Amino acid sequence: MKHARVAIAGGSLGGLTAGLLVRDLGMDVTIYERSPAELEQRGAGIGFLPDSYRYLVERAGMPLDEISTFTTRIQYLSRDGGVTHDEPHSYRFSSWNMVYRSLLEHFGRDRYMLGCEMTEFASETGGVRIEFADGKTDEVDLLVLADGVSSRFRSQLLPGVRPEYAGYVAWRGMTPEASLDSSIRNVLDDAITYFIYANSHILVYPIPGLDGSLVRGERLMNFVWYRNYHDDGDLADVLTDSNGVQREISLPPGAARVHHVDELHAVARARLPSVIAAVVMAAPNPFLQVVYDVEVSRMAFGRACLIGDAAWVARPHAAAGTAKAAADGWALAAALESHDTVEEALAAWEPEQMQLGRQLLERTRRIGARSQFDGTWKPGDPELIFGLREPGR
Repeated sequence: MKHARVAIAGGSLGGLTAGLLVRDLGMDVTIYERSPAELEQRGAGIGFLPDSYRYLVERAGMPLDEISTFTTRIQYLSRDGGVTHDEPHSYRFSSWNMVYRSLLEHFGRDRYMLGCEMTEFASETGGVRIEFADGKTDEVDLLVLADGVSSRFRSQLLPGVRPEYAGYVAWRGMTPEASLDSSIRNVLDDAITYFIYANSHILVYPIPGLDGSLVRGERLMNFVWYRNYHDDGDLADVLTDSNGVQREISLPPGAARVHHVDELHAVARARLPSVIAAVVMAAPNPFLQVVYDVEVSRMAFGRACLIGDAAWVARPHAAAGTAKAAADGWALAAALESHDTVEEALAAWEPEQMQLGRQLLERTRRIGARSQFDGTWKPGDPELIFGLREPGR
């Protein structure tokens, strides 16, 4: 299979990682991204778990300290700003933009095809025939479907699978450290900081600046605030953008209507510790991502496979979404290297990745229920530690 032709649908982090790993086996890889422009500002800050940075460090030779921030503590604040829990624990954080740019630079742009929307595929003798929105076709030996949460191909392959709304959304934003008072920066500088209150929680941590700077004072403070919205009109209302268009999955930066941003700020002032409220208030263009669960019954389909969020979608509480996509790619490359045919490789690859997705989804469901519905989130609970395979790992 060394010279097999591989097409990847979706050029985000999972598609890029899989493309790089399969190309390293000597295969002929093309990534097709439907967006006409390179991607940016997707997801803002990310927990940088080992699977997420493994390719950049091991294969691309990038020093970890040049692509991520580092914190040494987990702290919880009270409403009046006092520290109610403080424990030593090291985390790495990066930004979606930095990881995307780094992976894309290493993959190169010659075979990263923008504005190419794959619409259909069909297995044929010895290959997969793919079709594009512009009418063009191609035939490849392996098709990797990495088209994200709202995957077209998941819907085609598994028509009974639908995203299940978790009952809450994640409001997100990024505030330049330089815009914050030094007393606020000193509280938040070297920690991931949580505040828990009835049916909600928020976390704040430092990530690289928009220019990639990791210098203190030039970074961004990233917040993720989980808030409940009833699925009886409230959710549709908050997802209606400033042009009156109702979105399904997310509102990008700048799309939220003014009165929803005003309400976000009002609740921040009323409910959050002042240092965390300051981060929320100063963040330009806060945006929103709906929290969904997606559970699939299969990931392999002959010579095609679903990876990353095109397959399982787990809630963000383990900070493992990008790590799961990367892990799918690493396991796929290992299976292709050790088997004689694509079909054999995918059949061997699928069970472990299915189990990984199932375990992650079950764990993040438990974590989300503790803060958003049950009121049983306890600082210091080891299950709350970020990790893909288990807490801390």
